[in-house]
Parts: sequence; structure tokens; C-alpha cells
Amino acid sequence: MAERNRDNVIHVDSSEEVRQQNQERMKESHRIRVNAGLLVVALMILVIVGIYIANRMRSYNGIKVVKSAETVYEANAQYLEFGENLLRYTPDGVSYIDANGDTVWTSGNDFRVPIAESAGNYAVVADKGGNLVAVFGVEGPVSTVNMPYAICDIDVAKQGAFAAILESDETNYINMYDKNGNIIYEMQTSINKSGYPLDISVSEDGKKLFTSYFKLDGVNIKNNLTAYNFGTVGQNENADRMVGGYSFDEEFIPKVKFLTNDVVAAFSDKEILLYNMKEKPSERGKTEYGGEASSIFYSSEFLGIIKPNSESDNSSNFIMTVYDLSGKKIFDYAFSMEYEKIYSDANEIIITGGNKCLIVDKSGRTKFSYTFDNMVKSMIPSSKNNEYIVTFENKTETVRLKTEDK
Repeated sequence: MAERNRDNVIHVDSSEEVRQQNQERMKESHRIRVNAGLLVVALMILVIVGIYIANRMRSYNGIKVVKSAETVYEANAQYLEFGENLLRYTPDGVSYIDANGDTVWTSGNDFRVPIAESAGNYAVVADKGGNLVAVFGVEGPVSTVNMPYAICDIDVAKQGAFAAILESDETNYINMYDKNGNIIYEMQTSINKSGYPLDISVSEDGKKLFTSYFKLDGVNIKNNLTAYNFGTVGQNENADRMVGGYSFDEEFIPKVKFLTNDVVAAFSDKEILLYNMKEKPSERGKTEYGGEASSIFYSSEFLGIIKPNSESDNSSNFIMTVYDLSGKKIFDYAFSMEYEKIYSDANEIIITGGNKCLIVDKSGRTKFSYTFDNMVKSMIPSSKNNEYIVTFENKTETVRLKTEDK
């Protein structure tokens, strides 16, 4: 305890002084432990980030075959990313192939000219020019629906709802169905007034639709882009739910696609047009590439084109140009490989042709270039990092990328 002496000077009891000193030492020790802990956490984060960056920046030149499964060769088989794995479809049916290359299930269907689209864990396969549409989930078949008119095109949303362009003699229909085949809405258009529907795209939530129509007005070409909203905003807009549109002269726009739930791309023979569409469409950006594109590709992070290389030295056969979702160029990439297919997701672009493959990441770095022993039919990422499902003429392999000493 503190006490006052007769000189009016305060003296502190030695035990109190010791207690205060101990408290200060304890506080200092606690601060040291906390700072040391924070330093350890910071170092761990730096190590993890360093490993992540190193893995992302790593280039590979070899493979390890994780699993191989024999398959029956069919020249007309086509492949599509489905869930985290692969959908295989032919005129005779549909199969789901998992990350090990094994066939999980098969559904027998009769498609004369099969077309297919997928979103998330749902896929839809239709008979172009026919009437049959089949909906699939990763667990297997969900429904089959017979359309009242000939099918021109289809698209599917992440919850399994799908849209179909149907064609009769003088009228076109754009119908939306739930995954069980129950009709949600129907739009009727006149070929004489609206033109011929080229393509449709459904938003991820299934509430928005973007269409491209082509019309020959005498000797003039016109292309119209039309946006529909089937949520509250569209219901309040007008009876047909149309919330906006754009018209183009002397321009052909065969492909439209929701890149995200709120961003749409329209690919013309002259340029790429980008639109915001949270509720109604508005111009977001565009890029002119001068035509002559031999391929287009897109993902939720970027989009791009491949063109023949017209440079005078002609050291590479093709130039790939990649843009962000506002139309700003990210990079050019020149390559000489003769290719047949191109696949892209949020992280990379996979190009295949003959028995060769080329993987380019979203920054423009060559991640992998390889020549297989057999002709490649399809190559997509599996659900595991740096693993891919590769289909050949008589087998399907799951391969893991690795680095080998040259």
C-alpha cells in the first residue's frame, strides 16, 4: 500500500511495485507471443501463396496416365463438358464419363443429328430438325420431351430449364421448359417480320434470354439482337417480356452467349459485342477484329478468337487473341499447330488437333504442349488440378501433367 510520510512524500510499498512490474512483464510477454504468432501466420501465408503462384506459373512437358479405359470407336461421337466431367453423345445415345474415364451411365436415344448444351450439372441433347429433346443430370436421364415443331437450336440453364427454337412453315417459336419438360413460356415470331432465329442463350438462373435474328430485307442484310426478361422486371415491361434490342445493317451475328448471369457476348462476322444484362441490356464494350475468324471461344473470365496469321514472316499459322469481358485485349498468342477443336474455361484454353495438344493459361503463358501416340478426339480438365480427360479413338485416359527432364 502507498503511505504518506511527514515530508508529504508518497512511498509505494515494495510488494505493490513488484506486482506492477510483473504485470508489465506479462503484458510484454503476451505482446511478443502475439507478434510471433502473427509472424508465423504471415510466413505460412507467404509460403502458400508462393507455392500457388509457382504451380500456376509452372510449365509441363510430360504426362502420367492415371487411369485408362477402353471404349468403342464411333466416328460420329461428340464430347461436352458436363458437371466436372464429360458427356459423350452420338445419334444412338448419351453417356456420362467420370474423371477416371469410366462410363457411369448410358441412355439410349434416337437422334438423327444430335446437338447438345450443358450448364453446371445439367445437359440437354436434341435432334436438330427433329422433335426429340432429352434432359440429363449427372445422376442420369431426367426427362424426354417431344417438341410440336422441328428443333433449330437449344440452350440450358444451370437448374435444368431449357429453351428451344422451333420452326414451322411460316412461324418460329422460342419456348422455355423446366427440366421435366413442362412449358414455362412460349414466344411466337413471324419469319416475314422478325426474320430467321440464328441463336439463343439462356442466363444461368434461367430468367433471361438473348436472341439473334437474321433477316434479308430485299438485297440488304439485317441482324437484330433481342433481350427478354422473365422475372419481375420483364413482367412489368410488356406482354412478350422483351426489355431491349439492337439492330445491325450488313452484319451477320450467328452466335450469342451469356458469359455470366449478367454479361452477354454477341459474335458477329466483324466484331465481338458485349452487353450488361442484370435486368435490361446495355452496351458494355466491343472489339473489332476485321472478320476472317476461324474459331471463337469464351468463358466466364475471358473470350477470344483465332485467325489465320497474315503477318509477312508467316512463322506461325494462327494468331489467338484473348479479350476481357469489356472487350479489352489481354494478349495475342501465335502458334503453328493445325487444330480441330478448342475448349476454354475460367483458367485456360485447350487446343487439340491430330495427336497434338496445346494448353495456354489465361495470362498467355504456354502451360503444356504435347504430342500423344494416338489421335485426340477430345480433351477437357477433370475435377482434379492438372488432370485431364483425354478421349482417343479406342480409349479414354485420365492424365496428370508432370515435368520431365529433357
